[in-house]
Amino acid sequence: MRTKTGNDRNHTSPRFILHIDLDAFFASVEEVNHPELKGRPIIVGADPKQGKGRGVVSTCNYEARKFGVHSAMPISHAWKLCPEAIYLPVNMSLYEEVSKRIINILKPFADRLEQVSIDEAFLDISHKVADLKEAKILAKKIKSSIVDGERLTCSIGIGPNKLVAKIASDHRKPNGLIIISKNDAKKFLAPLNVEKLGGIGSKTKERLNSIGIKTIEDLASYDIKKLKDIFGVWGEEFHRMAHGIDESEIIEEWIPKSFSREYTFDQDTSDLNKIRFIVNKLCEEVILETKENGFSFRTITVKIRYENFETHTHSKTLSFPTSSIETMKNTSMMLLRPFLRSDRKIRLVGIRASNLTEKAHQKTLEN
Repeated sequence: MRTKTGNDRNHTSPRFILHIDLDAFFASVEEVNHPELKGRPIIVGADPKQGKGRGVVSTCNYEARKFGVHSAMPISHAWKLCPEAIYLPVNMSLYEEVSKRIINILKPFADRLEQVSIDEAFLDISHKVADLKEAKILAKKIKSSIVDGERLTCSIGIGPNKLVAKIASDHRKPNGLIIISKNDAKKFLAPLNVEKLGGIGSKTKERLNSIGIKTIEDLASYDIKKLKDIFGVWGEEFHRMAHGIDESEIIEEWIPKSFSREYTFDQDTSDLNKIRFIVNKLCEEVILETKENGFSFRTITVKIRYENFETHTHSKTLSFPTSSIETMKNTSMMLLRPFLRSDRKIRLVGIRASNLTEKAHQKTLEN
């Protein structure tokens, strides 16, 4: 295998990008921590409270998925589908610790590594391997190292860029390994649903479907000028992605975009004191996480969901970065006030701090 450094590859050399996705991460960590639960359906998230719980599923293992349970599903619905499952609370400190250990396992295998979430990372292995055969050998070593070190499995996709590698890793889960060459990228993408491409959410998917674009092949063959007329600069980007083109680099220093917390009330409420108490607690948690990570923020966003699931968000951007708890609390209540009505009960509230600034780079004093 190659032993070149990351600076000696010229622009014409092939890229080998690996995307690793830990399988059902939270639930799998719980299985390792509680081996007696292995083989049982495990659902991590809110307390189901005998089918009357009001939160959502954070994740679940593949045994639970056989019953139709999936992430972000209301916990009450999960209970109806699988009341015999083991329901566990989210233990984020444990998952973060395991994630850090896995990243340390991965680092020696990569020229550059970009952690994109607690259970996903991109590795540039272009200088570690000479061809796809060597890339496959390296990927198998990674999988074995994670099993040996943490008793967890992962799915790996290898491709000529981040776009193809990420889609590939999701193609054969769990514990999968799929390698897509640059020449095969367009053929691999062609039959997939268009929403598989990053940046295409539900609303964009609906607009694409409305003009006859359902698969990535449909998008690749669509007139680029018409796409630009409909979607602006994004139309051209969608067209490039559909052809398997992605020149984005591995970013080693991952910076979070926001910090947020949400709370689902046990019972829908219009009690102002109860709402204010929860909002203040959420603000305190967001501020604590923001400070612990060395950031301040300029934008505060509140989220409110009524009993009929109607959801609203409202944001305010300050003229200066801050990590003041009083600023967060006062601004959050100000943003929420127009939505607080005695005739409408609230199901959920959320707080988010974004537009982040690293404290070392701040020029403005905090409150």
